[in-house]
Amino acid sequence: MSSKEDGIIVILSSPSGAGKTTLAKLLAKKKNFSISISHTTRKPRINEIKGEDYYFVDQDYFKLLITNNEFLEYAKVFNHYYGTSKSFVIKNLKKGNNVIFDIDWQGTEKIKEKQLKYQLITFFILPPSKKVLFERLSNRDMKDKLIVEERMKQFNKDILHWKNYDFVVINDNLEKCYNEVSNLIESKINKINNTYDVQLIERHINQLIT
Repeated sequence: MSSKEDGIIVILSSPSGAGKTTLAKLLAKKKNFSISISHTTRKPRINEIKGEDYYFVDQDYFKLLITNNEFLEYAKVFNHYYGTSKSFVIKNLKKGNNVIFDIDWQGTEKIKEKQLKYQLITFFILPPSKKVLFERLSNRDMKDKLIVEERMKQFNKDILHWKNYDFVVINDNLEKCYNEVSNLIESKINKINNTYDVQLIERHINQLIT
């Protein structure tokens, strides 16, 4: 059991390009919220900063961290490793900070398997349409069309995991999405039960995968 003073774990997952990283950065501006900064073996994108967006490391160092049991979870995504620092997360939760995870479904499953004593709330973020997702990915990875194609192919697989999350939110408007997620987190902290329109989400997902 967590104590009243402990923070909670907030997990944001989504298909690549649906906006979870932008959403995580907005939530981190709230009082007593921190982003868990992952280690990764991929190269930095334009405007990404080491220590703010990710800790960029080579594969040998990443595997050393695995051997030393430094990660709360790690996964290989699009041929690159991503991992969450165990010490950072636990230290912040004990201080009463709520820790935001920007991770995929694989990482989420591993966090759940840990059965940590801290409260956990999970969100799966959906794009408004496949067309918008393609545009977002093209703008972000405009130098490499193969990367965009690879992520679009993976989309139909990733989206199948939405049922494993507490809440599913459509990111058709960033401010609206942020407010919805933020309100649901506050409800969790204050122990207020909430639900979402599952039928609406199912219809939206059917539109996305057809």
